Amino acid sequence: MKLLDYFSQVFFAFPVQIFSPSFKASAQHPKKLFIVDLGLVNQFTGESEIGKNMENVVFLQLYRFASREGFQINYWKEYGKSEGLEVDFVISRNNKVVQLINVSYAGSMEEVRPREIKSLEKVSKELGCKKLTIITWDFLKEDEIAYVPLWYWLLNTSRLIF
Repeated sequence: MKLLDYFSQVFFAFPVQIFSPSFKASAQHPKKLFIVDLGLVNQFTGESEIGKNMENVVFLQLYRFASREGFQINYWKEYGKSEGLEVDFVISRNNKVVQLINVSYAGSMEEVRPREIKSLEKVSKELGCKKLTIITWDFLKEDEIAYVPLWYWLLNTSRLIF
């Protein structure tokens, strides 16, 4: 048994596969790893990056709701390209994408990196998903893309997804 499988079975770590209609393609790409105990990880690595921690917290909340409601959580990444666009979370049910989510440590629209927006727009067109969200540190705006502060999203997750 691999160590990663053991960590997953005891709910210490959760590997997330890339979104692909092909099982072979998703198995070939690296998995993103989300850890339950961020304090322990930060202690061992000696670093604590707020953006990565935010993404981890969002995953744990998504996992809590998705596992109960029958949704799948994946990520999307453009490998082999110079831009390397990425969408942090692709939420789907029965192979139909229902929401795309990026997480950004941003307190204003100016702080949201253009690649966060560009990747959501590109993947939205490719996968036919209209529900786009960027979870921010403390910035709220409704547009074609919903910008939602982390604290608000955590309190209203069941209404804002699914």
